[in-house]
Amino acid sequence: MPSPAQPPVPRGRHAPPLEVRVEVQRVRLFTAAAAVFARVGFADASAEAVSREAGMSKATFYEHFANKEECILALFDQSRAYVLSEMERAAGSPDDVASYREWVRRSLAAFVDILAVHPDQAQTLLVEIIGAGPRAIARRDAVMDLFARLLLRDNALIAPRFGTPQFASQDDAFACIGAVFEVVSRQLRTGQPEDIRAVAPILERVILGVLHESERR
Repeated sequence: MPSPAQPPVPRGRHAPPLEVRVEVQRVRLFTAAAAVFARVGFADASAEAVSREAGMSKATFYEHFANKEECILALFDQSRAYVLSEMERAAGSPDDVASYREWVRRSLAAFVDILAVHPDQAQTLLVEIIGAGPRAIARRDAVMDLFARLLLRDNALIAPRFGTPQFASQDDAFACIGAVFEVVSRQLRTGQPEDIRAVAPILERVILGVLHESERR
């Protein structure tokens, strides 16, 4: 998901190893693909447009991806790993928080910060992915399931330390993740609120509200 500007790759005897050059190309193509998908939509995007955005030939695109569907799927997989890693890093250790609410707040803040910093990727992976075909939808569903399992796992491990309720079922955790995805997707589609970080308190209330109702069951 990160999209730093890539410096030109030296040529000739100063050229880096092949695997380094290939990785640089791939990062540039991912960045370009996210920009094109976000700007024109997956349906109207093309390998030629992505290649042009990346400053590469169409042949180079096809060295990495069979088609634009394979490109968005690879971008999705890379971004999933990045988001999870960054959220784990930002949340830190449960020993560093004073309450379960703080743990939820940290995790959500990390999530929306990533989306704010990488708007093209966020638009592609939460909105455009829906129109990229059955395989893309299956990827998105699998990621939602993964986030729900992680939310359920962390709740079971951390909530008892603070006397916080636990989810009544995995379906409750999935409902929270579904709400998270839909709220941030709506912000990306509409631009409201203007700063995506403003949705974090809403998402926090959803998760804690579901937990509160779980306690009453």
